[in-house]
Amino acid sequence: MLYSLLYPLKKFFIGFNLFQYITFRAAMAGITAFLLSLWIGPLVIRFLSGLNLKQGIERAGFSKLYEAHAGKEKVPTMGGLMILGAMLLSVFLWADIRNRFVILCSGVVLWLGAVGFVDDYLKFSKKNSKGLRGSYKMAAQLLLGITIGFYLYHDSPVWSDVAIPFFKNWFWALGPLYILFVAVVITGSSNAVNLTDGLDGLAIGCTLTIALTYAVFSYVGGHWGFSHYLHIPHIAGVGELAVFCAALFGAGLGFLWFNAHPASLFMGDMGSLSLGGVLGAVAIFSKKELLLVLVGGIFVVEALSVILQVGSYKLRKQRIFLMAPLHHHFQLLGLKETKVVIRFWIVSILLALVGLATLKIQ
Repeated sequence: MLYSLLYPLKKFFIGFNLFQYITFRAAMAGITAFLLSLWIGPLVIRFLSGLNLKQGIERAGFSKLYEAHAGKEKVPTMGGLMILGAMLLSVFLWADIRNRFVILCSGVVLWLGAVGFVDDYLKFSKKNSKGLRGSYKMAAQLLLGITIGFYLYHDSPVWSDVAIPFFKNWFWALGPLYILFVAVVITGSSNAVNLTDGLDGLAIGCTLTIALTYAVFSYVGGHWGFSHYLHIPHIAGVGELAVFCAALFGAGLGFLWFNAHPASLFMGDMGSLSLGGVLGAVAIFSKKELLLVLVGGIFVVEALSVILQVGSYKLRKQRIFLMAPLHHHFQLLGLKETKVVIRFWIVSILLALVGLATLKIQ
């Protein structure tokens, strides 16, 4: 909004010329979202505590793990309200809200945020851990992904050619299958973040590194000079997603202020489903879809640990891990929660650096 209102005033005062620069607006979006999070965080915590929306802790037969998490039953959840509120307000202020990629990503956040809200509400109003049926959540995610995939596929043939990381001018031509591919990326990313959200600061910390990485990808992909120099696809207008990712980073950093161990607020499915889904959407719009597997490697491994655990138990009646997702396996091995979280953060940062290196290694 500020871009549309203030940038035209540059003819009266040269200082307003700053608003044309994505880097300036991205920095301001991140700072704004962070400060908004700090401001509304205590209000959200008091509001949710008053509603008695607390995180339920399943015993699942693991007394050692239950004892480590027992105090978390008193912590309010649905903190996604704070993250999404601060992020979208910051985006509204600093991004070009006429940009189609900003509109699409905002739509992803609102759609999956609504799905997560219903899921969280049903969990805590009915006092059980199941919430919205898995088939309903999956249907909502797939519907969103198919809609976006259909739009992009019919927008331009460029979209259906998926870039192969580490190889210059190598593309995977999917044709109509691209629609299904988009649905899988958004659904998989959304669920992977949701599965990772089990320890204080774990999911949001890894989200921060991915958001920053894709802010860079979006910026260089939308800049004709940088994209030409680096031999990556140039997508007109996608650079504006750097502002969106910066707002996500700022809001996430503010949430981490309250979610750091010992957490005083959990994001809930409203936060994890929407953040995961929008990371997948940004990866698609910036034409770095497959790199999300690398940059978001922590989320991928966490999701795979659940898939392998369930598959192994159904087929062989044996477990591969002490408990899935993977972070609980390490806890049962004797590692403290904070050590598991920080080590996962370190790996996430390293994967992000490797992902950024691919801009030149191709």
